[in-house]
Amino acid sequence: MMTEASARKFSEEWQQSWNDHDIDSIMSHYAEDIVLVSPIAEKLLGYPKVEGAEAVREYFMKGLRAYPDLHFAVVDILCGNQSIVLLYVNQDGVQCGEFMEFDARGKIRRMYAHYSR
Repeated sequence: MMTEASARKFSEEWQQSWNDHDIDSIMSHYAEDIVLVSPIAEKLLGYPKVEGAEAVREYFMKGLRAYPDLHFAVVDILCGNQSIVLLYVNQDGVQCGEFMEFDARGKIRRMYAHYSR
């Protein structure tokens, strides 16, 4: 089980990476075999599922270009067994929730994104 303290530390680092638009720092949180599913991926790429660190990196870079004012504010973290649900608000005030499952090294290996609109 991920502890509240480790989840909070992770979320702070994750949020800072995104708010800095630092792609290398962002990618440091994701496993090489990451599988990501997101409605935003479907919007930007034409398909919702992105597999592998290189493809995810390209998707994130496309997202950072599409949303130059991108900013996240974490509002809550739900802890589970080797997983968390990260609840945050983006730059447009949209409520977001990401289910993140971690590998043995503490890297995100599965991520499913959800949005209020």
